[in-house]
Amino acid sequence: MSVEIEHKYLVANDGYKSMATESHRLVQGYLSREKGRTVRVRICDDKAFLTVKGANTGASRPEFEYEGPLADAEQMLRLCPPPVIGKTRHIVPFAGNRWEVDEFHGQLHGLTFAEIEIPSVDYHYEVPPFVGRDVTDDPRFYNSRLTTIEALKGAL
Repeated sequence: MSVEIEHKYLVANDGYKSMATESHRLVQGYLSREKGRTVRVRICDDKAFLTVKGANTGASRPEFEYEGPLADAEQMLRLCPPPVIGKTRHIVPFAGNRWEVDEFHGQLHGLTFAEIEIPSVDYHYEVPPFVGRDVTDDPRFYNSRLTTIEALKGAL
């Protein structure tokens, strides 16, 4: 079984932009957002992925990801209930680790997260200067739960 261990933070400033070494355009939707499992369709630039995630246990959860045909993903996105999420992902190397900074578009414009995937729950890492509040354990900030920036105003 594949396990994802991820920490997620709100971004405090746009310092990540000058540190980014690459950027990608992503569109994603959720075929299932049931508690304890999600099924996501994602297009990253010109590649397509289907991802199944299990329930969170702290910062970790089971994750299975499969690359597939772009045309199929485009069709599957039409099956996803709103919102279908658009974002730009910036890759930021920092202190030997890879950070992914997601700038959301559309209804979520103004929301920016920084995430790091780590190899074990006891792995220690340095936090970059653009990173703000830790929202790893806050379900309001799970991508599968995001609806609009207005719905998150109280949480920000």
